[in-house]
Amino acid sequence: MIGMGAAAKTIGAVLLVAALSGCGGDGGAAKSSQPLEGFTPEQIYERGEFEMERNRTEDAAFYFSEIERLYPYSSWAKQALIMQAYAYHLGRDYEDSRAAAQRYIDFYPTEEDAAYAQYLLALSYYDQIDEVGRDQGLTFQALQSLRTVIEVYPDSEYTSSAILKFDLAFDHLAGKEMEIGRYYLRKGHYTSAVNRFRVVVEDFQTTSHTAEALHRLVEAYLSLGLVAEAQTAGAILGHNYQSTEWYEDSFKLLTQNGLKMRNVGNNWLSQIYRQSIKGEWL
Repeated sequence: MIGMGAAAKTIGAVLLVAALSGCGGDGGAAKSSQPLEGFTPEQIYERGEFEMERNRTEDAAFYFSEIERLYPYSSWAKQALIMQAYAYHLGRDYEDSRAAAQRYIDFYPTEEDAAYAQYLLALSYYDQIDEVGRDQGLTFQALQSLRTVIEVYPDSEYTSSAILKFDLAFDHLAGKEMEIGRYYLRKGHYTSAVNRFRVVVEDFQTTSHTAEALHRLVEAYLSLGLVAEAQTAGAILGHNYQSTEWYEDSFKLLTQNGLKMRNVGNNWLSQIYRQSIKGEWL
């Protein structure tokens, strides 16, 4: 049996929701027809939580933002601001999520939730990576923001996730270089292809794309008649990635042309080969 106190609390919550709902309806933003100045920040916050539970993130963000507007210097405003950023993010409104998260960082840089605000800001870039096509600006911004989480908040609970996402975003950038390089290779634009694969080998050595980039360099350089470079790229594959399919493919390709995987000449790949032998390149 529910006691009178619990029943009264339940009825009070229902009445609060009804009062704040106004005539918003289920089809649009559930903004109150009554001035929110008549409600406490706690009451408005509870309404925001209620909307979150209903997955109405736009409505939730509205109520959290109203606390920030009406009670800007209260402890409720601080909590509502981080919840506002979270609500916007869940609703895939990444621009507004970034803005709210950045305000939190600017206003409350020493608070415990500042790490989470920075993480949300980074996620607002990271979660759009697959939507940007060949424009990698958001990926670079994601990397920068994730690095901030890692470096500024190394002991936070979000650091390990930030490190993982940083590695994935870094790999994504290399993957885009590979995608463009393969396109040039298929079209016979070998010099342009080499430039893309070189970026991967020089700047993205720790990603999963380096072995293939070296093999594609073998292909491109052979097509250009630059035998020394092709052999040296194969030599690096043989030293660092002998267990991969890309090593096997390059080995066959070079052998068919009467060539060996060895360091030849004094080109940019020769320098990388010497560094990798010394263990400085990996």
